[in-house]
Order: sequence, then structure tokens, then C-alpha cells
Amino acid sequence: MTTPPADEPQPFVPYGTPDAPRIAVRGEAHLEVDPEIARIGVSIAARGKDRRTALDDLTRRNATVLDLIKTYGDAVERLETGAFSLTPQLKEKGRGERVHAYHGHVHVTAELTDFTALGELTTRLADLDLTRVDGPWWALRPDSPAHRQARRQAVKEAVQRAREYAEALGTTLAALVELADIGAENAQPYAPAASGARMRSMAYAAAEDTAAAPLDLEPQRQHVHAQVNARFTMAPPQL
Repeated sequence: MTTPPADEPQPFVPYGTPDAPRIAVRGEAHLEVDPEIARIGVSIAARGKDRRTALDDLTRRNATVLDLIKTYGDAVERLETGAFSLTPQLKEKGRGERVHAYHGHVHVTAELTDFTALGELTTRLADLDLTRVDGPWWALRPDSPAHRQARRQAVKEAVQRAREYAEALGTTLAALVELADIGAENAQPYAPAASGARMRSMAYAAAEDTAAAPLDLEPQRQHVHAQVNARFTMAPPQL
């Protein structure tokens, strides 16, 4: 039997040896924290008998929405325009492809960090003609300190759990062999929150003579989960 060269990787021994027994544990952390950002979606519509009228109307309404959002300054962290469409509507009766009207749509997404301004802005947007507001969708930033706190807590729990196993055998931990972030492959991408977490859509509301009262929006608490696998060696116990 030949011995593998020293520079070749050695086979992994998951169960350790009598001289260096191994302990494999899992550490978990669950935190509930306040959201850091809120996103809303704004859909602007226009309709006209001819293409130019519909396009001009859509341009005007889109500019009104963008100007309104920008008046909130630093409260708006991000403002993006998404899909745009201008679609002809054909007459249902008659011969040939005759256009009855044109329908235009623009979708805008805004991300806010000031939740007091959020309630006022969504109300004012919903008060505009042919404007639909969806959201808010609450979230944490990818680099939120809450994620780091959860990871640190999960590691501490893994160490504490391994130490308790070792103490139950009348021995102590010797060294850390492996620490694996098992949540990396199952990370949850950003998505709208589940039902009940989003504000009711306010669609195509006609403007009133008096301004509507701002919505009172309660931020949805965010759940942060971290999970690690850890392997330790311990001093041989006296069994």
C-alpha cells in the first residue's frame, strides 16, 4: 500500500480519533428587528384617441409623479423607472384593424428610509389621476448590522452547545476544526412581504378638492435567521 504524497489533500475523517474526538453541532439565531427601508410601486396610466395624445398625457403624468417624489429629498433613497408601454386598442367591431384608442403605462419604484414621509407620499400619489400605488414592502439592507449580529449569535450558540456536550463527558474543547455557514445556499432573495404585510393598493383615484389625510403605516418587523455548522475536537474523556 503506497502512502499518498504529502502535498495531496488527506481524506476527511468526520468522526475524529480516540485521541482527538470530534463534536459536531449546529448554532442558530433568530432576531426580530425594525425594517430599514420601504419600497413602493407606482403605476401611471394614460389613454387617448390617438398615439400622440396618449403619449403626451403619459409624459405629463409621469413628470408629475417624479417631481412629487423628488420633493421628499433625502427621505427617498432610490427612484427608478421600470416598464413603459404604449398599446393600441383595436375596435371590436368593423372590418380591418382600426385603432379605437391608445393605452400607456409607466411603472416607477421608490425606496424610502423615512417612514413618516412614506405615509404622506403614498397618500398624495394615490390622490393623482390614473395612478396606482402598491406596497409598501419592508426590508433590511443587505449590509444591515442585524445580519452580522445574527451570525455572531449563531456562532456563540454553536460554541456554547459544543462546550456543554464536552462538559457532559467530563472534558473540555480543544480546537475548532470547521465552521460552515449553511445558510449561504438557502439565502432568501428580496421579495415583497407575505400577505398582510403590504398596504392595500390604491388604484386610479381621482384627485379631490382637499388633500387626503396621510396614511398611518406601521412598519413590519423583520425576521433575521442565521445558522452555522461547527466541528470541534475535545480532550479524550475518561469513560
